[in-house]
Amino acid sequence: MAGTNRGRQALREGPAIVLVEPQLGENIGTAARAMFNCGLTDLRLVAPRDGWPNDKAVAAASGADAVLERVRLYGRAEDAIADLRHVYVTTARDRHMVKRVLTPRAAAAQMRAAMAGGMACGVLFGPERTGLFNDAIALGDHVIRVPLNPAFASLNLAQAVLLIGYEWFQAGDQTPTDELVTGHSRPATKQELVRFFDHFEEALARSGFLRTAEKRPGMVRNLRNLFQRAECTEQELRTLHGIITAFVGVREKRGGAR
Repeated sequence: MAGTNRGRQALREGPAIVLVEPQLGENIGTAARAMFNCGLTDLRLVAPRDGWPNDKAVAAASGADAVLERVRLYGRAEDAIADLRHVYVTTARDRHMVKRVLTPRAAAAQMRAAMAGGMACGVLFGPERTGLFNDAIALGDHVIRVPLNPAFASLNLAQAVLLIGYEWFQAGDQTPTDELVTGHSRPATKQELVRFFDHFEEALARSGFLRTAEKRPGMVRNLRNLFQRAECTEQELRTLHGIITAFVGVREKRGGAR
């Protein structure tokens, strides 16, 4: 999905992403794009099949230059992780090894805590066709396994990087889970809302809509609750005031014509 860039500044405190023997330049590029979506810029390549640099990777990265410009190239996975304190490996299959298995969310929280204490972390991803080989799995402290449909848990490289990168980003993100966006207006105050209620209910009474005395309190409460749920802005209330005034004016003109 295309989006608007809000500046080119990247977050640089994230874990290293290590792609072991990636096969296609396009996959490296889309993985880099997924990384930059999540504020990650430390990309390490171990023996990429089609070599490095790779023009196809640049094209597929769609502007994630801050990642590609910092790529480090290694001949062995052991060298790529030499400076890391905690290493996580990704696999969808049981490799019959004694290792703690974490979800991406749990791993992200663990990495956040470790890196806050100054301990560098990294995540290893294997070749697109086979995933990590057992020797590479053995280098990891923990396994990350994404809980997905057991009948079809296969992910492409960029999807896997994005899932783990997203959980990393979310673990430190402060975006409100629910927010009313009001554009150029602002949420109405209770004083403005009550003033609208008074205007609306006066117009309903004059029209005869609230003519049944015993039903009036309940009807008024229902209408007020409806507009409370609507979370009206100040501009919306002014529009509603104008609508009521217009309808009342038309009704009075018709009444006077009679």
